[in-house]
Amino acid sequence: MMGLEVSTLRVTMRRKLTLWAHFCLVLALLPSQTASVAVMSVDLGSEWMKVAIVKPGVPMEIALNKESRRKTPVAVCLKENERLFGDGALGVSVKNPKFVYMHLQSLLGKKHDNPQVAVYQKRFPEHHLVTDESRGTVLFSNSEEMQYSPEELLGMVLNYSRGLAQDFAEQPIKDAVITVPAFFNQAERRAVLQAAQMAGVKVLQLINDNTAVALNYGVFRRKDINSTAQNIMFYDMGSGSTTATIVTYQTVKTKESGSQPQLQIRGVGFDRSLGGFEMELRLQDHLAKLFNEQKKTKKDVRENHRAMAKLLKEAQRLKTVLSANAEYVAQVEGLLDDMDFKAKVTRVEFETLCADLFERVPGPVQDALSSAEMSLDEIEQVILVGGSTRVPKVQEVLLKAVGKEELGKNLNADEAAAMGAVYKAAALSKAFKVQPFLVIEATVFPIQVEFTREMEEDGSRSLKHKRRILFQRMTSYPMRKVITFNCYTDDFAFHINYGDLSFLGQEDLSVFGSLNLTTVQLSGVGSSFQKHTGAESKGIKAHFNMDESGMLLLDRVQSVFETIVEEEESTLTKLGNTISSLFGGGSSEPNANVTEPVQDEEVHPESVKEQEEAAPQEEKQEPGEKQQEEKVAPTQETTEGVDRKADPQDEKEGAKSGEAKTTEEAANTEAEKKAKPQKKTKISEDVAVELQVKDILNPNFEAIATSNKKLQDLTDRDLEKQEREKTLNSLEAFLFETQDKMYQEEYQAVVLEEEKEAIMAKLSQVSAWMDEDGYSASTKELREKLQDLRKLCKAMFFRVEERRKWPGHLAALESMLNSSSFFLRSAKLEHEDDRIFTDVELKTLEKVINETTMWKNNTVAEQEKSSPTERPVLLSKEIESKWALLDREVNYLLNKAKFAKPKPKVNNSTTSESSKANSSKMEEKVILPKEETKDEEGAEVQQEEPPIKEPTRQNTDSPSQSQPTDKTASTEPTERNQSENHIGDEL
Repeated sequence: MMGLEVSTLRVTMRRKLTLWAHFCLVLALLPSQTASVAVMSVDLGSEWMKVAIVKPGVPMEIALNKESRRKTPVAVCLKENERLFGDGALGVSVKNPKFVYMHLQSLLGKKHDNPQVAVYQKRFPEHHLVTDESRGTVLFSNSEEMQYSPEELLGMVLNYSRGLAQDFAEQPIKDAVITVPAFFNQAERRAVLQAAQMAGVKVLQLINDNTAVALNYGVFRRKDINSTAQNIMFYDMGSGSTTATIVTYQTVKTKESGSQPQLQIRGVGFDRSLGGFEMELRLQDHLAKLFNEQKKTKKDVRENHRAMAKLLKEAQRLKTVLSANAEYVAQVEGLLDDMDFKAKVTRVEFETLCADLFERVPGPVQDALSSAEMSLDEIEQVILVGGSTRVPKVQEVLLKAVGKEELGKNLNADEAAAMGAVYKAAALSKAFKVQPFLVIEATVFPIQVEFTREMEEDGSRSLKHKRRILFQRMTSYPMRKVITFNCYTDDFAFHINYGDLSFLGQEDLSVFGSLNLTTVQLSGVGSSFQKHTGAESKGIKAHFNMDESGMLLLDRVQSVFETIVEEEESTLTKLGNTISSLFGGGSSEPNANVTEPVQDEEVHPESVKEQEEAAPQEEKQEPGEKQQEEKVAPTQETTEGVDRKADPQDEKEGAKSGEAKTTEEAANTEAEKKAKPQKKTKISEDVAVELQVKDILNPNFEAIATSNKKLQDLTDRDLEKQEREKTLNSLEAFLFETQDKMYQEEYQAVVLEEEKEAIMAKLSQVSAWMDEDGYSASTKELREKLQDLRKLCKAMFFRVEERRKWPGHLAALESMLNSSSFFLRSAKLEHEDDRIFTDVELKTLEKVINETTMWKNNTVAEQEKSSPTERPVLLSKEIESKWALLDREVNYLLNKAKFAKPKPKVNNSTTSESSKANSSKMEEKVILPKEETKDEEGAEVQQEEPPIKEPTRQNTDSPSQSQPTDKTASTEPTERNQSENHIGDEL
């Protein structure tokens, strides 16, 4: 019976292994899904974006756009049947500005009544902004059918950036890291994620642009980072905003990989509206004023959207030129009513126009120092980032504000963020292995939890509003935190809001949006208490997570209870307790204050850390409330401790009063305690959670599906347009090239007159159709016309192509025949003793040479007899085939000769000992006979083998073996040792 079971088990295992082998084979035959391993990053600015990629063989590289530029404007043009991006969209903005959408970043996560929307409408009056009734956000409306949200437009831009990355990498790309400003709040970050989802981009992480810059700086200066902290400030002035960031670099020790470099964000200061675009708007308004003063027309140029778009483009160029020159002449042709504009602008005028902006340059620096609680003396270097830091006045004011000798300019101001983000993308991807570089982000805006609790004071019950800070300002993340609610036994709700934002100015507060994030409604709390009536409540625990993208998530909410279970003590436990008491004197009774390791790891450290770190301000302001709130759990624990120690206390009191138990009963009681140890177990009951978003509502499933379909339809339309343009260009090129070829001698020589007339007639017919209906025809019609023409001209093209290939192919075949014949003659002249090849091999090669020569002569002669207008008899494919067969035969023999070993020559051993010492190395190896291993001298030779493999030892081993007492008897072994040592040196 046992043998039958073993046999069945073997059969089962064999079947499983066979199935596993088939499964592995199927997986090997399936198309590889890991072919696309490239990742990308998008440095998403307010005016420009930079795209970088990492793929095998290309570590980190900026992807060029279709114009071969390293940065692309964040602009999209939407007309009725046309969609353009980047520079193409900017070209349309001068003619039809209402169809071009730019600077979308400032509208993300904003409601229609946000002051930022009014500012955008003032800057771009050609756009018509309406309210999205379902979410309260903004929509661009050109008509009832053409309405797009900022998220949809940004999704189009991200999809276009992915296309640029794919074209540059020459493979599909889906994973990306996208940069966002450090001051983006939760609603703005969600908007970027929604746009990426519409674009079909998988976001590995949203990384703050200042962090990406700091990462790029540290990666290329890894060797300069040590255990001593280095504080660097990055001052980033872009097109729409300015950010100052204090970063600390140092090496830290990790359990996984030892000492590794780390960057930590210590302080952040920002100005949302200070940037290069505001300077360009000042210059645009100045140019408009100058044009109106020239009074070339009665109209006000500010009322013409197209003219103002032209002035804005000239203002952008003017700002760049004035950064390097003291003055420049701005000029625009046909600005308004066909009137040209020309005016000189100096750098002094530019600095006067932007004087109030330059006064705000030191602001972010002071805010960053304040949030980091540091002084300028602790900052080692200030490094410039962003295109607008090239303005001389900005550098002058900033240098004076920081009090340094010079400003750091050793970083690529435009591409640093994109390169740092793509390094992060490679680190997050499973396809690449990069050197670790630890990054610790910091929350810019504090987040707190608010709830209402019913309290009883002086016999009356009242509601008390409580606050607990969840993440303080500049708290490190990613991080998980837990808040415990100890005073609730029934369903309740709490609110997640922003904390103290007093560090923001009034303007920033008005643009910030709603201060309320989410209301969390819990259900199932009361039923969990009813289910576990005999257990001790450890509170309602809410688990929060601030992920790598800076998004706050509520992972779960649980109602936690703790019970005490008495279990039988096993023999092994008793033995362990005995051994423990011998070495440590410990008792087997569990400690009442010690919980399970799982509880310590998952719940209590987070709760204690939260209670210690969260809400220090509330503890100072409301100490009484803090004590009342935390009083419930300790009271329960204390009561539980008293109940456990009731029996020992009763024994002591009974002993004093004379009514106590006897000593034997006390001993029996303690023995029972030891026999029944107590164990604390934790019970977690999940609580249902309902989230009510209070800032910007997320789009529902129907709206998401509608947006995805809208974007997909536009993408399909663009692809169809590109395919039609490609087919149209191919048809036009075929017509012009073929008409020209019909008059060339090589084509006229291979075509009959009737065939030529038929082709010319077809070409004329299609050309006429192209002039009338071709440019409005569908892609299918164009493709059919092209296929008909190619089919008609196929025979003619084939004859011409064959005649072009004949000279080169025949020359190559003739050369191969000559070299093969020479090789065959040389092989036959070899002596029989030295011959490598067999007679069969040589006859086979000779046969192939003769057959190829005969085929060549006969086919060429037959081809000369045939007419050029007929199908060729001599085909280039057959020539290539004959050449390949001959080449294969010759290579086979050459490879055999290459690896053939020469036959050894027999040595008569009649030479003297001196001739042996002077013989060749090969002869020395042959001289060593195996018969000598039988003598004692042979044994000595075997002992000499290790020094031969390790030449460093032979100098020490040889003298000990080369000191014989009899000189005559030691002559032959000494010579043998010398020859062997010589072999060892050669090895």
